[in-house]
Amino acid sequence: MAEYVLTATKTQARAGSFYDRIERFYDLSFKLNGYGRSLDRYMEAHPLPVFENARILDAGCGTGTLTLALLRTLRVPVKLTAIDLSASSMATARKYVNKNNPQQQEVRFAQGNVLALPFPDDAFDLVVTSGVLEYVPLEDGFTEMARVISPGGYFLHLPMRPTAVTTLLELLFRFKVHPPDELAETTDRHFQVVSHYRFPPFQIIGWSKTAVLAQKI
Repeated sequence: MAEYVLTATKTQARAGSFYDRIERFYDLSFKLNGYGRSLDRYMEAHPLPVFENARILDAGCGTGTLTLALLRTLRVPVKLTAIDLSASSMATARKYVNKNNPQQQEVRFAQGNVLALPFPDDAFDLVVTSGVLEYVPLEDGFTEMARVISPGGYFLHLPMRPTAVTTLLELLFRFKVHPPDELAETTDRHFQVVSHYRFPPFQIIGWSKTAVLAQKI
């Protein structure tokens, strides 16, 4: 078991160094694909279950696409933490947050591995993640996410779904989509699904992703 965990950790470390190398390309792709606008529409139409001073974690923030969507759409003051393995991606995210934080939300950044989050149990009321769990064993990733979410807290996951576009993205970004049945079963072991949203097909994000909001009971 220890060898398995070590292998998974090494895989995450390689992903971090890979994104350090491609950070500019990765960031440009998100400027062009409209993911940010799609996330804004989703969060405005489906307000996240947060309250004043809620503790929120963006697990695997990359260059900040999901973090910035939260800052644009949340209407109450929160305590937001963004974590990523890639130092260069996180530096870009921090730069964008410094320029685009209209409500002056509290945001802090930390470098770390989603398989060993540097936080105590029950540390957050909401965890959001996108494009991260495809790099790790699904059960291990969900177990760690559930560990840091407080009882009654929520998990917003934007998983990749198998499509022709996703197959291309797998080659470009070196991840592997989890089978939908395995994803659903793993989610149900740790959370109770609140909603499962399919982005409209005319939005580029809809070609590869869905949004699953679940609650830790």
